[in-house]
Amino acid sequence: MIAARTFWALFRKELRSYFGGSLVYLVSGAFLAYTGYYFHTDLTYFVTFGFGVNIMENFWQLLFMDIRLVLIFAIPLLTMRLFAEERRLGTLELLLTYPLRDGAVVAAKLGACVVVIASLLGATLVYPWLVYRIQPFDWTPIVAGYTGLLLLATACAAYGLFISSLTDSQVLAGFLTSMPLLLLWLLSWNEAASASGSLPFVRAVSMFNHFQPFSVGIIDARDVFYFGFAIGVCVWATLRVLEARQWRGRR
Repeated sequence: MIAARTFWALFRKELRSYFGGSLVYLVSGAFLAYTGYYFHTDLTYFVTFGFGVNIMENFWQLLFMDIRLVLIFAIPLLTMRLFAEERRLGTLELLLTYPLRDGAVVAAKLGACVVVIASLLGATLVYPWLVYRIQPFDWTPIVAGYTGLLLLATACAAYGLFISSLTDSQVLAGFLTSMPLLLLWLLSWNEAASASGSLPFVRAVSMFNHFQPFSVGIIDARDVFYFGFAIGVCVWATLRVLEARQWRGRR
């Protein structure tokens, strides 16, 4: 019972640190500005060149791909402070003395970050709502697309949490989170640049290739498992970093 109360107290503290500062509002403004721009330009393109054909499936696929790209740049800004700030302020050791397992501390920080990301994605639901008011459509591809976006975002946030646990520099944590994600996106986007022998490996490990089925309205158990496994690996690696820090502190 005490552990549960402490967990929720830490979870609420993390949420307050997000919404009590200016960063989340700046990120939200930029995120919605870019996704709104992509929504407008993508819709204008398909309406102009659709030639009367049902364009909804291709339109949502392109929009989800564009939102995915904006997430690559937004998530590192949200995760870079999670542990790096604690290390810089010297409060990480105090945090680890709470009557909580390390896993609960990681879950509270990651959970708060996912809530913020889900809020950003939730705000973009106004786009399909606006289109539905004009032209009703099947919501199944929308549900699949947002499911994929949330899984992708959670995996990226878990990776960012791991990177943040390695350094006390928020700038370095943000950089080391965004660059590998951007590289994976480039490899997936331009597969022709990859050697034919390495292409199957790139497709297998790239989060963006596993997101592709979601963007066209397909929820495949293999892709869900992939994202779940990626989240688990990043959380496990973060726990090992915290465990190693505790051992060094005992010497």
